Formats: sequence, structure tokens, C-alpha cells
Amino acid sequence: MANAARVHAVENGKNISENTMIAFGGAAPLHAARLCEKLGVDRCLIPQGAGVGSAIGFLKAPFGYEAVGSQIMGLSTFDPKRLNALLDDLKQTAEGFVRAGTQGEIRREVVAFMRYRGQGWEIPIALPDRHFELADRAMIEDAFKARYAQFFGRAVEGPEIEFVTFSVKAQDIRPEGEKHTLVAGSDAAATPATRLVFDPSAGELLETVIIERDAIKPGQRVIGPAVVVERETSTVVTSPFDAVIQSDGSILLIRKGL
Repeated sequence: MANAARVHAVENGKNISENTMIAFGGAAPLHAARLCEKLGVDRCLIPQGAGVGSAIGFLKAPFGYEAVGSQIMGLSTFDPKRLNALLDDLKQTAEGFVRAGTQGEIRREVVAFMRYRGQGWEIPIALPDRHFELADRAMIEDAFKARYAQFFGRAVEGPEIEFVTFSVKAQDIRPEGEKHTLVAGSDAAATPATRLVFDPSAGELLETVIIERDAIKPGQRVIGPAVVVERETSTVVTSPFDAVIQSDGSILLIRKGL
């Protein structure tokens, strides 16, 4: 799993250690701390209801639809009329589907998947949601080169740049969720029970705290190694990490010393 995460990060031009991991699903909290160790990630959030996170996400996610169409077009022969006609059709398809499920405001995102001619993969380039003119060719070229450099370190001069596929995503606008500030916590939580659990970081059985998630108050810190248990899953806190309950009930796995 760690190797797959590294490959995915490199392919997208990301430094994975700069991010906070979010672990949801019934199994993710079991492995999250160990993955953080291998990936050099210092923080991981386990949201409430992590074991049924997909169901919660389905119920809370915006109602949306993505329409996709392919049309290979070289940037040197950029034809704004052809592009506008294709995008208008995709916008009508995507928005028409979403409008059947909501009467609220709809937001659209337009993306072009582009490449240097002869390459076997494309990269996504966000485009403004409007009609295009011939003068926009330079703007699109600059956007492609900047995005390509972000993925691969530098752009390439000379080869033809071409459009391959276009995507229009439409979705209704939902209210923003409540914002919370991560806290590292300093108050130690009461730890009523322990048992021996194998810790892969130490390579041996360690005396490990066993504690119910509901028994930890916001701001309290559980010193690892520990296992935080709940109805849908268990969060394994390996010895390099501690666990802190946040104001919204999430568990923050945080590397010791932070």
C-alpha cells in the first residue's frame, strides 16, 4: 500500500510527506499509522464513522454528473468554434442530468486532457467555463506547460501540444462544512486497560493501551502504542504515534514530539 501511494504521488507531482493522511473504511484505521511511518507522514485523521465513510460520503456529496467527449485537436490548429460546440454539448448533457435532481445553483468545472503528440498519456488542464477565442491559444499553452512542469519537472519545447479529451463536471452547490482547527492535545486520557499487542515498529509485543473511542474527550491525548476501539473499526496507534481526539470527534494520529 505504501509503494502504491508513492507511485501515485510521483505520477501527480506531489511530495506525499507534506500531506495529512485521511483514513476511512473499516480497514484503513488498522493500517494508517504504519503507512504513515513508511511514507514519512506525520499526521493522519480518522473521521467519525470511518467504517461507514463511503455511505456517509454518498449521502453528503454534491449531486453531480460528468460528461466526457474526445476530440483530438492540435494546439497549432486550434479551432475555437469546434471546441465551443463540443463543450456546449457536454455542458448541456451534464447540467441537464443534475437539473433533474436539484433546483439549486449548479457549478461547472471544465477540464481538457492534453499531451505532447506521440505520448501515451494525458494530463488534466483546468479551463475557464466560458466560450473560447483564437487568442486563448497562448493561455492554454501556458497552462499546459505549467501543469506539465508540475508533473514532470519541466516542460518540453518543440513537440506539438494536442487536446485529446474534454470533461465537463456539473454539480449542485452544498453549504460548506464546519471548519475545525487541529489540536495536538496535552492532557493525557485515562487508560483503563492494556494488553500485549505486536508492534511492527519495535518488532515485538508491547504493552498496549486498549481504549474506547467514546471514552476520550476532545483535546485528550492517548500515548501510543494503543488501540482505539469502536463499533465499526479499530484504530491502531503504533509506538511512534499518539492519538488526539479533535473537537468534531475525529482522531488525529500525530507523530511523537509534534
